[in-house]
Amino acid sequence: MNFDDVIQNLEIKELMKNAQKQLDVLGYTEHSARHCMLVAERAGYVLETLGYDEHRIELAKIAGYIHDIGNSVNRIDHAHSGAILAYHILKEMGMDVSDRTEIMMAIGNHDEATGTAVSDISAALILADKSDAHRSRVSKKDRNLFDKHDEVNYAVTHSELRIDKEERKVILDLKIDTKICPVIDYFEIFMDRTQMSKRAAKYLKLWFELIINDTNLL
Repeated sequence: MNFDDVIQNLEIKELMKNAQKQLDVLGYTEHSARHCMLVAERAGYVLETLGYDEHRIELAKIAGYIHDIGNSVNRIDHAHSGAILAYHILKEMGMDVSDRTEIMMAIGNHDEATGTAVSDISAALILADKSDAHRSRVSKKDRNLFDKHDEVNYAVTHSELRIDKEERKVILDLKIDTKICPVIDYFEIFMDRTQMSKRAAKYLKLWFELIINDTNLL
């Protein structure tokens, strides 16, 4: 089985659809197929740029794509429930036990409240997931209903994650519309995610650099 098989899996599609349905009711930002595909692509990009083999890259992409299926159970502890769901689905799909265990471990450690980088796949997943701040993640149409998370995400008009292999740096480059919210609000909302990204970068022997509006802040 491969990444394309995971994308086409009907059970995964249904879990992702219902995860987003639940998060919409709870008022969370978007965690649908768009977010999951972006995380998959960025996780794969991180390991590919650092010279990892195709198999590790493929596992990182799979972990990235299904990392949020636990939201179909409950937002609380979604990383843990998602890890168990992923393990059993991948087992049914015929994935080798060592590979599905790696993916389970990465998914189970992607949330900043309970996890940290514990492998190359885990670190790539964290960096990819925490880099997705953007106005496209705001599901609410009425700005009068925005909470602070919505406001900060809506203010982000550009988000790019890139690796400087020579300098051993991973760079998160953001553009924030300060007419919508000040830059300090980003740190207030996302400080835990930023610290988690720094630890993930360190696991991969990289320095984490945050650039906002062309200013190096970390």
